[in-house]
Amino acid sequence: MPHMTGLTTELLAANAKNDGPGVLLRTIIVVGVVGAVLLAWFLLRGYGGQD
Repeated sequence: MPHMTGLTTELLAANAKNDGPGVLLRTIIVVGVVGAVLLAWFLLRGYGGQD
C-alpha cells in the first residue's frame, strides 16, 4: 500500500503544479465580459426614451 500512497501524492503534486494562472485568468475574463455587457446595457438603455 505505501506504493499507492506515494503514487497518489505524486499525481496530486503534479496536478497542482499544472494549474498555473488558469483560474485567475478565467475569472478576469468572465468579470470583464460581464462588466462590458452591463456597461453596454447601461449606456444603450438611455437611447430608447428619446422621441
